[in-house]
Amino acid sequence: MATYKKRGHKPKNKAEGVEQIEDNSTTAEVFNTLDEGASRTEEWVAANQKYILGAVGVIALVILGYLGFQKFIQEPKEQEAANEMFKAQQYFDNAVNGNTSVSDSLYTLALNGGEGKYGFLEIIENYGGTKSANLANYYAGFSYLNMNKYQEAIEYLDNFKSDDQMLGPLALGGIGDAFSQLDQVEEALGYYEKAAKIKTNDFTTPKFLLKSAITAISLNKADVAISYLKRIKEEFPKSVEANQVDVHLGQAQAMK
Repeated sequence: MATYKKRGHKPKNKAEGVEQIEDNSTTAEVFNTLDEGASRTEEWVAANQKYILGAVGVIALVILGYLGFQKFIQEPKEQEAANEMFKAQQYFDNAVNGNTSVSDSLYTLALNGGEGKYGFLEIIENYGGTKSANLANYYAGFSYLNMNKYQEAIEYLDNFKSDDQMLGPLALGGIGDAFSQLDQVEEALGYYEKAAKIKTNDFTTPKFLLKSAITAISLNKADVAISYLKRIKEEFPKSVEANQVDVHLGQAQAMK
C-alpha cells in the first residue's frame, strides 16, 4: 500500500534514500514531458493561428447560414406550401367521402388544382424539400390509385417518405395494391409484408398481415399464409381482420 511521506522527511537508510531520489526524478521527468508537450502545442497554435481562426469563422458562418436559411427561407416556404395545399386536400377528402360518380373529377382537381390554388402535382414541383411537398406525394399516389392509374400511383407513393405510424405503412400498402392490380403479385406480396413490418399498431399491422396472407395463398405459399394468419389471431384478436382469419386459414391448410 502506498505511504504518504511528509515534506522534509529524511530517509532512514540508503535504500529509502535511493527510492526517494528515483521518485523525485520520475516526477520531474513527467513534468518536463508535460511542459515540452504544452510548449509544442503553444508553438503549433501560434504558427497556425490564422488557419484555426479561419476554420472557426467558416464553421460559424455555416451555422449562421443554416439558421438564417431555416428562419427566413424554409419556414416561410413551408407555411406557403401548407396554405396552397389546403384546397387540394379538400378536393381529395370530398372525392374519398363523396359521390363515386364524380370522384374522378375531384381527384383530378386535387392533382391539378382549382379555384386559383395549386394541386398536389404543382405543390411537389414548386415546393420541393418541404413537408407539404412530401405529403403531396402521398395524396397524389392515392389519387392515382383511386383513378386506376397504377403506375403513377406507384411512382408517387414510392417518393413519399415518412416515419409516421399510419402513413408510412399505408403508403407501402398502397404500392402493394397497385402491383396487385397490375397482376404483379410477387411484388404486391413484398410490399404488403413491408407494410405489416415497418410499424406495429392495431390498425395497419393486421390489415396488411391479412393482405399478405391472401396474396400468399394466391401464390400457393400456404406456410407463409398460415404464419401471417396465426399472428393475426394471436396478436390482434380484436381487430376487424381477425374475423376473417378462420376462413382463409382453412383455405391455406387445405392446400398443404
